[in-house]
Amino acid sequence: MSPSPRLPFFVYGTLRPGEPNHDAFLRDRTLAEEPARLVGALLYDGPGYPYAVEEPGGGTVHGDLVTARPEEYPALLAALDHLEEYAPDDPRNLYERVAREVLRDTDGTAVRAWVYVAAPSVAARLRRRGNLIEGGDWAVRSG
Repeated sequence: MSPSPRLPFFVYGTLRPGEPNHDAFLRDRTLAEEPARLVGALLYDGPGYPYAVEEPGGGTVHGDLVTARPEEYPALLAALDHLEEYAPDDPRNLYERVAREVLRDTDGTAVRAWVYVAAPSVAARLRRRGNLIEGGDWAVRSG
């Protein structure tokens, strides 16, 4: 199996600045954190964290594009996979790590990034009876 490419990460929930996992996982490990958005996805509330569900022609999920320091990348990738309980090809995953184009808010530039999206079984359940976060922004959710 070939190693994963070193892409930036698109974070949209508890890893965003001001959220509970930001400092624990990202502080002093990044070169840049900038507002960005994932088009073609909807955001659903989870038990203390959100899920992005890919929905072609769907909405927009707002978050941040995080570029890791090169020397921190392998450890950060492993830590985020662990946090998201992601393992390649594991049918029990709640999230899948996928490479997607996200758009920088500042200039609309498309950047390929890792995004943890709801795994297919979770996405199907959320589409049926999930709590949609209107506007796609976890930071300004109500409640």
